[in-house]
Amino acid sequence: MPIATVNPATEETLRTFDPLGPEEIERRLAAAVTAFRHHRTTAFDERARLMNRAADLLEQDQKDIARTMTTEMGKPITAANAEAAKCAKAMRWYAEHAAELLADEHPSAADLADSGADRAYVRYRPLGVVLAVMPWNFPLWQVVRFAAPALMAGNAGLLKHASNVPQTALYLEDLFLRAGYPEGCFQTLLIGSGAVEGVLRDRRVAAATLTGSEGAGRAVASVAGDEIKKTVLELGGSDPFLVLPSADVAAAARTAVTARVQNNGQSCIAAKRFIVHADVYDAFRDAFVAGMRALTVGDPMLESTDVGPLASEQGRRDLEELVDDAVAAGAEVLCGGRRPPEQDRGWFYEPTVIAGITDGMRIHREETFGPVATLYRVGSLDEALEVANDSSFGLSSNVWTRDDAEIGRCVRDLEAGGVYVNGMTASHPAFPFGGVKRSGYGRELSGHGIQEFCNITTVWQR
Repeated sequence: MPIATVNPATEETLRTFDPLGPEEIERRLAAAVTAFRHHRTTAFDERARLMNRAADLLEQDQKDIARTMTTEMGKPITAANAEAAKCAKAMRWYAEHAAELLADEHPSAADLADSGADRAYVRYRPLGVVLAVMPWNFPLWQVVRFAAPALMAGNAGLLKHASNVPQTALYLEDLFLRAGYPEGCFQTLLIGSGAVEGVLRDRRVAAATLTGSEGAGRAVASVAGDEIKKTVLELGGSDPFLVLPSADVAAAARTAVTARVQNNGQSCIAAKRFIVHADVYDAFRDAFVAGMRALTVGDPMLESTDVGPLASEQGRRDLEELVDDAVAAGAEVLCGGRRPPEQDRGWFYEPTVIAGITDGMRIHREETFGPVATLYRVGSLDEALEVANDSSFGLSSNVWTRDDAEIGRCVRDLEAGGVYVNGMTASHPAFPFGGVKRSGYGRELSGHGIQEFCNITTVWQR
């Protein structure tokens, strides 16, 4: 895939970039190590000053970088502005909380005495240079939620961003330089996927984090495993959205629309499988379908647009194949299910709801990365949980009920890294984020995220 900005709303190639050659990759690796050796010794107050300065600059740049994101991958401009604002908020959160999250841990007096030490503690030390392999769908947020904790912990970062968002990737490197970080502390590597293995195997790279497809995660994890290097993987998702008899059905349906089409439906944590109890199925279906039909599809640069284009022609083709396969096997399209006839350019697809899903359909097993929702009717909580867990993914989940016993069952039994009750899944700096099964391992955000790329060191002293 070429490294290029191609506007998905117009299919126009706006800029192309040459990949870095071996000499420049080597120069950047050397610069990263030099920067890490300095940055790791800085005090938390200095790291916080730099991170807050980066947040200030991002807020000043918000409208410009939002337009860049929308141009490169098609998210509605309102969502792009919100993404930039969220990144600045996360930077400030880590600037404020990193020292506390990485403070030394001390054993109890009894455990200290039992160990035979006069003094003992656990210290969180930075690992070194961390490679981040990041996707295009949230081109700013996915990177910042790695970079903010990693830099506050004293690490250095190398970013291999998706090849269709090169301008956003270069902006991030420039942002941290303008904020005052040492040259090499955070760098963008404009390289193709074929060059990732060489960088990851380099002895100067200590660890890697990847957000992306299952295939990409498997490739990076395989290399890192061979090199015995730490990894965090956040992969695909097919999140269930359970609606049970006591739910506020109107609120659930309104939220379901947002949960499915956020970021044009191209989000790992978007709700994708809507599992509804028979007692409220008809009411939910009607409200949900009406909400999906009412969405405005069009130019993502317009604030009135709800759903923009998919990021690539291949992405739309993949989505169409899943829908066509389901329809051929007997599924019913309740709305959408086609390219908007009024859009003659751009990779648009109508917001879609499909019912009558069976476990033999591809769409039941695979992730739908676009504005397509699958609807299931179930007769009990047990059946709802069975359908929800009948997936190789386990990123997050959504549950709508007012029944405390049902909430308890869902928290206990849903196979996912998150359970969001009477709301939709969203990432926040204060809460850990990640999944189970083929959705990956490890956690981003919160204290768990900043500690992932630390050397958790026991100090025992007599």
